[in-house]
Amino acid sequence: MKRMLVFSAHAADFVWRAGGAIASVCAQGGQARVVALSYGERGESGELWKDPKQTIERVKAIRHAEATRAAQALGASFECLDLGDYPLRVNDKAVERLIEIIVETAPDLLLTHAEKDPFNPDHPVTYQAVEKARQLATGAGVASAFRTVRPPELLLFEPHQPELCGFVPTLFLDITPVWEKKQKAMEAFASQGYLRQYYSERAAHRANHARRIAGHKNIERAEAFQRVLPQVVRSL
Repeated sequence: MKRMLVFSAHAADFVWRAGGAIASVCAQGGQARVVALSYGERGESGELWKDPKQTIERVKAIRHAEATRAAQALGASFECLDLGDYPLRVNDKAVERLIEIIVETAPDLLLTHAEKDPFNPDHPVTYQAVEKARQLATGAGVASAFRTVRPPELLLFEPHQPELCGFVPTLFLDITPVWEKKQKAMEAFASQGYLRQYYSERAAHRANHARRIAGHKNIERAEAFQRVLPQVVRSL
């Protein structure tokens, strides 16, 4: 039973980029914990701000409800650190909290954003904070004077425009069996409904790539990830 931990810069990022992976782990009896660093209340909730009487606190409440419903549709839990967005600032106290979460969860799989993104300043900040927390939570791979966990596999999920972010897929995941769950999770985010079509099309494109690589003709939807660390195996 695998344990997955997902760090999302904003409340909805995990759905678009890793919803299928989360649903796949949970469908196989695993556990998935989603932690958003912010609600994306300022820069990720444009539909909600069309209301002239809208407030920050109301947007946060709506986004929390949407993210919770989306996570439940995938079989995961959701929580938010509410650090604010655009810009997202992760101070030492927040990094310590990320370390605590990693140690508490002791994940087998750790997912977060790619290292670069010229269109979203919050995504690289999240990567840097998570990578630092991962190294500290695992004792940088050696025995330490504080509690550590076994190093999890670190995967970066696909940015909105991968070719401009230095993102090179090294893993394609077939999410065809859980595609309906990801669709339901995407539908939970009325605040960013315009992204549903884009990520539905992206899943179909990645499935095309996966079919050509693996020769499996029944892959209809897929998600792409990039490994940060080499895979260690006992045999080929």
